Amino acid sequence: MKRKRRIRAKVIIAFLAYNLVLFVLLAPFILFWGPFQALKVMAVGSVYTSRHPQVVKAFLSQAEIDRIMNLNDSQGVSSGQTIGRKEVMADASSGITIEDIQGPSFKGKVMLIKDPKRVKVAVTKEIGVTGERVSDLVKDTGAVAGINAGGFYDPNGKGNGAFPDGLTVQNGNIVHNNVGNQAVNIVGFNDQGKLIIGNMTAAQIAQKHILEAVTFGPNLIVDGNPVISGDGGWGIAPRTGIGQMADGTVIFVVIDGRQPTWSIGATLRDLMNVFENYHAVNAVNLDGGSSSELVYNGHVENKLWDIFGERYIPTAFVVTP
Repeated sequence: MKRKRRIRAKVIIAFLAYNLVLFVLLAPFILFWGPFQALKVMAVGSVYTSRHPQVVKAFLSQAEIDRIMNLNDSQGVSSGQTIGRKEVMADASSGITIEDIQGPSFKGKVMLIKDPKRVKVAVTKEIGVTGERVSDLVKDTGAVAGINAGGFYDPNGKGNGAFPDGLTVQNGNIVHNNVGNQAVNIVGFNDQGKLIIGNMTAAQIAQKHILEAVTFGPNLIVDGNPVISGDGGWGIAPRTGIGQMADGTVIFVVIDGRQPTWSIGATLRDLMNVFENYHAVNAVNLDGGSSSELVYNGHVENKLWDIFGERYIPTAFVVTP
């Protein structure tokens, strides 16, 4: 009798294992080739803008990927929505406030920095060798807080955040440039503490008195006007963004994602809506996914998606004491 039970248990386990393997093998085909258009659009947007875009390229042509990524361009500019807000931490002497936010499919953190001139760009000490964790970048610069900033390119396939992409500016100096004289979307602050976003070349950095900057996008709000069409076409994922109010207050936003029991993630429209709710006059999307992180006083404030902990990245926006 016991032998029969053991055999039956083994059969059940084998059956479950077989079906699990079958599901894993068939899941990409269902997502990318299946009849569920909404699921396909979300999957393509999320995976193609992650660090594994090759997964999508294995199933779809570049023309089809481009078509899906631009599906929302004709849907008009989206309007804002109410985002749940709850103040968590405030210290008048530090000029920093941290709040919890919650939307339809996400949870996250917002940090408000009263003095914009306290926001600087931190860069890995070993450009071209390895990146650093946000907590290390904050500590290295003697800062009190920070978020991940620009993206990185990966010429050696190591994925260790060694090479910041585009133009990287620190204390008025271009410390890394892999685009030559090409215009790229700059995210940074000038000598007046104003957040500057928009395309510019290396030569224009000095002309516009840019002191601290990285390269990323897309822009979310420009001169008080929301600019994201539809849901943005990038799917649902962890997000990081930076913005500024009319009075100069800088807004850091970090949204958790890819954690079904906590927070699925946000679209670019969701991120834009958060900045609209905080009355940003300018706002832009920063590197997201497993890079999304907010550090304050040596503690990671959000829930990281990556099971290996903090990701190694090339740059961060940090807040000096």
